[in-house]
Amino acid sequence: MLKLQKGKAIIDQHDKHYLYGGKFGGNFVPETLKKPIEDLTQLFQKLRYDKKFIKERDYYFKTYVGSPTRFIKLYNLSLHLEGAQIYAKVVSDANGGAHKIYNAVVHALICKHAGKKYIIGDTGAGYAGKMLSMAAKKFGLKCKIFMGTKDMARQKVNCDAIRKNGAEIVPVDSGSKTLVDAVSECMRYWVSNCDTTHMCVGSTVGPNIFVKICAWSTAQISRELKVQLKEEFGEIPKKLKLINCVGGGSSAIGFWNEFMDYDKKQVEFIGVEAGGPKNSKLHAAPLTYNAKLGVLHGAAQYVLQDKDGQISETSSISAGLDYPGVSPLHCFLKDTKRARYTVATDEQALEAFKLVSQLENLRPSLEPSHAFAEAIKIAPKLSNDTVIVVDSCGDALKDKKIIEKRLGKLIWQH
Repeated sequence: MLKLQKGKAIIDQHDKHYLYGGKFGGNFVPETLKKPIEDLTQLFQKLRYDKKFIKERDYYFKTYVGSPTRFIKLYNLSLHLEGAQIYAKVVSDANGGAHKIYNAVVHALICKHAGKKYIIGDTGAGYAGKMLSMAAKKFGLKCKIFMGTKDMARQKVNCDAIRKNGAEIVPVDSGSKTLVDAVSECMRYWVSNCDTTHMCVGSTVGPNIFVKICAWSTAQISRELKVQLKEEFGEIPKKLKLINCVGGGSSAIGFWNEFMDYDKKQVEFIGVEAGGPKNSKLHAAPLTYNAKLGVLHGAAQYVLQDKDGQISETSSISAGLDYPGVSPLHCFLKDTKRARYTVATDEQALEAFKLVSQLENLRPSLEPSHAFAEAIKIAPKLSNDTVIVVDSCGDALKDKKIIEKRLGKLIWQH
């Protein structure tokens, strides 16, 4: 069995081929991308230990992003379920409404340090694109966002915000017209324009350097949470469960990062993938349903495939989780048994949103609603001295039309 190395950052637990556990991740890219990836790897390796760069990052996280985000107890939900104590890390408080802003700000700063004026990125739920467009505007960069036309239709609110920030949306009408195709088109564009353009991958996916930059950026979430837990309880609770939705996996890695060295009997990581529509064979849960190892977007990972090895179609009510692969870091955490993975269906996510929004002053987007579904499922079975923390990593504004259609317009009056 694979093992995590104690005291070593998870993003650095790869071999000389950039593979985690000898098989996940790597840089499976065309020859034309090897040099720009190597250059970016060297630049980031220098910047991540540079005190001035870290000070600059922390300054913008505090003054622009709005760190730290709230850590709150969900009293009504806890009482309703009569089991574990349930808390939320309200990362959706961050500027723009989601965790994607951390990665976007860091990439914009790297772009500036690289002396480039153009930045591109992919998006599914629209949050990564929205945040990158915000960061580009903040730092005076020209920005293009690649987005599947299916996602453009269901995430119009974020599309409007992207354009308002002065960025161009490049519609992607190939394949499933979702995130997987947007990432592919974004990478193709970078091949031809890497001399003048910096690429931001919106999650912990892709060639190794993009996994590392994103995880390093979102780790801010767990740095804050660790302090907040100690302030609330005087120590890290003896029975702590950290629940996060998992699509590409960026918010979960950021949520768990600072707790990697804790024994899983004390701090358990639970990742919740998209189970798709009830009574459908379609889903977006490669970890839960033991997908085969494959290569997608430059990295080896568990990826949904058909019998011929072609990428399978996925389905989820949540655009941010509608992805056939997953971060190599999550594959590594699954195989080391440090994290366990499960699913919530579209219907379970909707019911979780309904319950949380009715009982608490909180409206999680459909992505973290999957995580809340798992919390609602397990909390009644746990003792009162167990602490569950859910990463509420996005707000539901972008999903308003979907939620109104499925649950009715009255849901927004609570």
